[in-house]
Amino acid sequence: MATEDDVRRSCLAMSGVTERPSWGQPAWFARTLMARIWDDGVLTVKSDERDALAATAPDIYFWTPHHERSPQLVLIRLDKVPDDELLELLQDSYRIAGPVKH
Repeated sequence: MATEDDVRRSCLAMSGVTERPSWGQPAWFARTLMARIWDDGVLTVKSDERDALAATAPDIYFWTPHHERSPQLVLIRLDKVPDDELLELLQDSYRIAGPVKH
């Protein structure tokens, strides 16, 4: 079961990622937002596969009406997502958010 600390460690291990609050929750930024705690045990990331993720595992992946206007945002239930899948999603979100250029 993944935790907020697992997300933090994975995000901050990526080049140039910083952490700062967003809407009162911990969030991680590359050039733009790449991940944010949405609610206790729920993480928001960017994905080009939102519809497919939610269709194949709706108990893990979902979104709210708030996310309708942002089709790349998907919510993840951290207590249900496999660790390797979470890391892959964070890496994809990092790519979409625009890694910091050095």
